[in-house]
Amino acid sequence: MENSVDETRRDEGPIVKSLLENDIYKFSMWQALMHSHPGARAEYSFVCRNEPEYPLADLVNDVDRELNHMCTLFFSQDELDFLGDLSYIKYDFIDYLAMFRFQRRFVELGSDGDKLVIKASGPLVHVMGFEIFVLYIVSELYYRRFRQEGIIQEARRRLSEKVNYLRGALKDSDPAMPFILFDFGLRRRYSGAWQREVVGTLARELPDYFKGTSNVLLAKDLGIAPVGTMGHEYMQAFQAFGIRLRDFQKASLEAWVQEFRGDLGTALTDVIGIDAFLADFDLYFAKLFDGLRHDSGDPYEYGEKVMAHYKNLRIDPRTKRLVFSDNLDLPGALAIYRYFKGRIQTSFGIGTNLTNDTPIPALNIVMKMNSCNGQPVAKISDSPGKTPGVDPTFMAYLRQIFDMPE
Repeated sequence: MENSVDETRRDEGPIVKSLLENDIYKFSMWQALMHSHPGARAEYSFVCRNEPEYPLADLVNDVDRELNHMCTLFFSQDELDFLGDLSYIKYDFIDYLAMFRFQRRFVELGSDGDKLVIKASGPLVHVMGFEIFVLYIVSELYYRRFRQEGIIQEARRRLSEKVNYLRGALKDSDPAMPFILFDFGLRRRYSGAWQREVVGTLARELPDYFKGTSNVLLAKDLGIAPVGTMGHEYMQAFQAFGIRLRDFQKASLEAWVQEFRGDLGTALTDVIGIDAFLADFDLYFAKLFDGLRHDSGDPYEYGEKVMAHYKNLRIDPRTKRLVFSDNLDLPGALAIYRYFKGRIQTSFGIGTNLTNDTPIPALNIVMKMNSCNGQPVAKISDSPGKTPGVDPTFMAYLRQIFDMPE
């Protein structure tokens, strides 16, 4: 297929139509940080990790228009009612959201050569909300500029293949530990309309396996579960909250437990790697959290380490869950499921391979926290390519504190 740009498709109406179209874990982290550290300030930066088909700097004016529109939106009453019906969302947070509107002054937009430059800086409980919107605005604007003939038809064919593949592959699924699939594809989707079609198709055709989406608006509209707990930024922020750095993971987990009191019991483990995480994940936390989320590193080695850790704590791994979400496709997810079946519960969050599996290569875009309260923060991933560039002095100190190799 010819990947030529079609300038006639540049304006198809605003991309962000609802402030509810965000990942659910943004709301949970937002609430937790509003209650615990409402005065914190932070900076986030946009990065594209792969080579786009044309310079993303070309999108500056379009992104500016989209952000300006987004900053005119409010939550509607039915959206607030949906959030308020979730057991872990508290009334004061709903009252805050009822008055909330994004402020454009907290986002800087420009270009550096061919690169698109986006920075959000200001109150943490405000600027953390920009991330997902910025990412799917950039993603959808990017794909709007390509010729459309045949793209969605091919995407539908691939989606149909996925549905048929799962139906055939899961005839022998273990009812006691079934295969469970979630959509985590909001941030790098091809388009909003296509994500809605994908999620609607999976919910209709595979109800025994497909159990939810991170996209809160789609969860509301389609009557399915919003799925997600925490992201890296939540734990990273605790590196700058005046806690002894060696204790930031324990402090963040403890704050989460106190905020949600048993809800949202899946902890993210790769802010500074699985080994350093497990060193802090003692019997107390292992009993309080339902499971862990894998987002980098070898999934098989990861699972074996986690199960050994549970066994050392005298916890039966079969009572716990691992959520895998690192660059998955369906064959990869099924292979992991079969490897661990009967030993620990598993579920799988798949993003780009569901909502942007088209003939046009997907953008690998992120928007990550660089600093909090004027101090550097860092993530040291179990996959080297997923470790963003930050202050090298702070990174070296963090590695030293947690006895991590270079």
